[in-house]
Amino acid sequence: MSIIEELSALRKEVPSGVKLVLVSKFQSNESIMEAYNAGHKIFAENYPQEFEKKVNSLPKDIEWHFIGHLQSNKIKMVVPYAELIHSVDSEKLLYEIEDYCLKHGLKTKVLLEIHVAREATKQGFTMKEAEELLEKLRVQPLQCVTLSGIMGMATLTDDNVEIQREFTLLYSFYARMKQRHLQWPEFKELSMGMSEDYKYAIRLGSTILRIGTKVFGQREQK
Repeated sequence: MSIIEELSALRKEVPSGVKLVLVSKFQSNESIMEAYNAGHKIFAENYPQEFEKKVNSLPKDIEWHFIGHLQSNKIKMVVPYAELIHSVDSEKLLYEIEDYCLKHGLKTKVLLEIHVAREATKQGFTMKEAEELLEKLRVQPLQCVTLSGIMGMATLTDDNVEIQREFTLLYSFYARMKQRHLQWPEFKELSMGMSEDYKYAIRLGSTILRIGTKVFGQREQK
């Protein structure tokens, strides 16, 4: 099916309360514009240089999310443009984003990335680390960065029981932290679910899906 057909079919599966973010990593501007012209205006990128380039070459009413690993020296390429940064994977990075925003008079929203997958290569906080950080921020709130929730990725596996177990862990942690930190009404997003596992993510409480291959097809590596 075409991009427009895949997007139309996907929209029918996604509940109204779940935000669909199209992952446009390595996709051409022309492919992105196909989805945009079909009415979709929320996209995500993984790499700061590609992110900045696309932000500056595509329509200004696109809502851009950043979902990749963010290094300190690339913050300036992402923070001024991102509606939401999904992938804050360390306390150090969080405070560096806060410092950048303070210096440049900016505000931004972030999710804490939680590591629940079996792969050691995936980034993120343990649940204990994230819980301790949230307690710290309750006492000493950030001025410019808004904590909007958490993000997580399931193990890349055909074991559907394992995927559901990991998504259930993420949802349970998210719900517990949301209840504990009622002083943050903006803490309301759970970003989980990609092309391979989004159906489980919807069922298990995701509020944001990150879908690329299902709509755009296999990416051409650069």
